Amino acid sequence: MTLRAEAPAPPSARVRRFTRAERWVHRATAALMGVCVVTAAVLYIPQLAVLAGRRALVVRVHECAGLLLPVPVLLGLASRAFRADLRFLNRFGPHDRVWLRAALRRDRRHGSRPAGKFNAGQKIYAAWIAGAALVMLGTGLMMWFTHLTPLMWRTSATFVHDWLSLTIGVVLAGHIGMALGDPEARRGLRTGLVGEDWAEREHPLWRP
Repeated sequence: MTLRAEAPAPPSARVRRFTRAERWVHRATAALMGVCVVTAAVLYIPQLAVLAGRRALVVRVHECAGLLLPVPVLLGLASRAFRADLRFLNRFGPHDRVWLRAALRRDRRHGSRPAGKFNAGQKIYAAWIAGAALVMLGTGLMMWFTHLTPLMWRTSATFVHDWLSLTIGVVLAGHIGMALGDPEARRGLRTGLVGEDWAEREHPLWRP
């Protein structure tokens, strides 16, 4: 008797999650943030500073990357889809509180974490990193243009800049770790498309 091989399951239908402009903003911002973090590490970790050498060049690259950091977002405002995403990120509804409670309880049951296009964790991360970037830009300018502010302000700015940069590094590491654990989310940022079944499971309130 010949056994008939089972036909492979049909691939999940794809839905568009991000446009090209949205993906460009994310990639450019991530690249600039990465340069800021790497150059900051070189400036503050002696072992890396010895390996890199040319401290003045590293400082200049760090400053330029920091100044350019808001540019991708500002250019992205020309995209209607990007502006719509910013509105989604800026809205925190009752379902987001449900998501947070489930996350704190580490409840991973299907349906325990309702989310729209962005879940509550992504909204909090986006708000925090945007605020942190603005603080880093402001304190960095105080440190760069020393004649604009009193010495006490510059000393305080240096303290905030240094410790906030460390915090950003930790938060970014967590963000990257979560992204590595979700291949479909990464595919959405890479191609703009995600599986329909993934969207229904992870973002059941989202209507593409």
